[in-house]
Amino acid sequence: MSVEPSPSTSTAYPNRRYPIDGQVFKPMIEAGLIWLRTNQQTVNALNVFPVPDGDTGTNMVLTMQAAYDEIADSPERNVGKLMHAVAHGALMGARGNSGVILSQLWRGIARALDNQEHLDGIALVNAFHQGRNTAYKGVVRPVEGTILTVTKDVASAAEEALKETSDPYEILERMVPAADLSVQRTPELLAVLRDAGVVDAGGKGLFFLLEGFTRYVKGLPLDSAIATIQPLAAMKMDAGMENVEPGQDYEVVVDFRPHQTLDLIQFYEDLEQMGTSIQMGEGDGMYRMHIHVPAEKLYDPIEYTKSIGTVTKVAIENLVAQMEAIQNERGSKLNLIPIEPGQIAVIAIAPGQGIARVFASLGAAAIVEGGQTMNPSTQEILRAFENLPTEQIIILPNNKNIFLAAQAAAQLTVKKVHVIPCRTVPQGLAAMMRLAPDGNLEDVVQEMTAAIDEIETGEVTVATRTVEIDGIKVEEGHTIALLNGKLVLSSPMLKEACLGLLEKAHADHFELITFFCGAGIARQEVNEITDAVRKIYPNQEIEVQEGGQPHYQFIISIE
Repeated sequence: MSVEPSPSTSTAYPNRRYPIDGQVFKPMIEAGLIWLRTNQQTVNALNVFPVPDGDTGTNMVLTMQAAYDEIADSPERNVGKLMHAVAHGALMGARGNSGVILSQLWRGIARALDNQEHLDGIALVNAFHQGRNTAYKGVVRPVEGTILTVTKDVASAAEEALKETSDPYEILERMVPAADLSVQRTPELLAVLRDAGVVDAGGKGLFFLLEGFTRYVKGLPLDSAIATIQPLAAMKMDAGMENVEPGQDYEVVVDFRPHQTLDLIQFYEDLEQMGTSIQMGEGDGMYRMHIHVPAEKLYDPIEYTKSIGTVTKVAIENLVAQMEAIQNERGSKLNLIPIEPGQIAVIAIAPGQGIARVFASLGAAAIVEGGQTMNPSTQEILRAFENLPTEQIIILPNNKNIFLAAQAAAQLTVKKVHVIPCRTVPQGLAAMMRLAPDGNLEDVVQEMTAAIDEIETGEVTVATRTVEIDGIKVEEGHTIALLNGKLVLSSPMLKEACLGLLEKAHADHFELITFFCGAGIARQEVNEITDAVRKIYPNQEIEVQEGGQPHYQFIISIE
């Protein structure tokens, strides 16, 4: 039996309290969330491929926000019961593969602390031991060099620390540098990370979460701006629209060249007095500042930037109007086919309104918005089918980073739910062509699964950084093409990238090429590209559909 240390009065640890019950541990969890959110963009930037859909940080923040929301108003002092609530919230709010794995870590921790009043050193070690095991079991084919490796190394560090101390705070303090070291080692274990020149994003997010615990205990700031600069092409101006806070009336973007070396720390601190959602990008000496501000401070960031540099471009958007437009678009009704009791209902994840309409026309019973940069939560997927008048459900995730959340939703219901392993929109559409609503569920699942291997998927977007992967040199700002998720070429021109992608896919051996156009691409440019495709592939049928997906100019189905 461990003996609790006496309460510390050291000014170095102002928030160290004994015993650690639920109400002592709760602010530590909140601190982990805040510190993770503070470093969200840093984690998002750790994309293996230089594509503008890095959302690991966002997914982990939203997962942890759901976890904390579950306990925010709870007076529970039993740390075990509190952890069960955290685990439940994390599971229901889990987004993306990193969010699901994080929820499984909390699930294991909750099991180890089941009904335990206080968190001592032994309990902390056992909790992370069980958390590690549960996280690994939650993945069919665990891959080292990911967040799983970091959970393993953290658990091992905790076990080693217990040999020297039973103080949970001291054990936790040793776990944080172990997490940091483990993250730095991930490229040694996973070649794709080494080639991309990045560490694992999920592991980095877990490090920030744990570091937030210790920063709280030490009384260190948690929400001060992190002075980070991302490539200009990586800045996603629409990424924050889902979470526009009250008082954020306008989005202001300023391009400028500083008169002298930019003091990022001071720059961020000054901007924090004006607004929120601050982002910085840089390329060739040009800086781009992004901020959300209330109406009364609309021009403050512009005037401030003019005082430290030469402003070359200013863009202002009315966030309230944008949100109204988004809500109106989402409010447009899809013609979903009613499902009768006993029939098979398909739940499709769609990254754009155009793609959603195609799935609806093929017989989807429900559409869940999601895809690049907007992975739906476990709960959102569950809600889509839980009230349907049938027990037979098929889920089409249509994105590799939504697959685990779909599986988690399938495990939370008594209905018969199958998740088809389609990782792209074209694969999901190919599967839909095999749907027989009145057929035998197992037979239909087998048919739909077989269909996804009969189609090629192309994706075209803009590179967010300069890198070399698989022998392909990529320049920031150039157009890149992925074939079935693999980077195959980079080109300064969109048309050349599309034509090169089709050549790599041997499109002349197929019958139909369908272009799903992304949001914002001009119709004239679409026509120019597809006309060129028709001349090169006169024997293939070429179709053009409005996809509406963000960030990707084209998703191309080749079948």
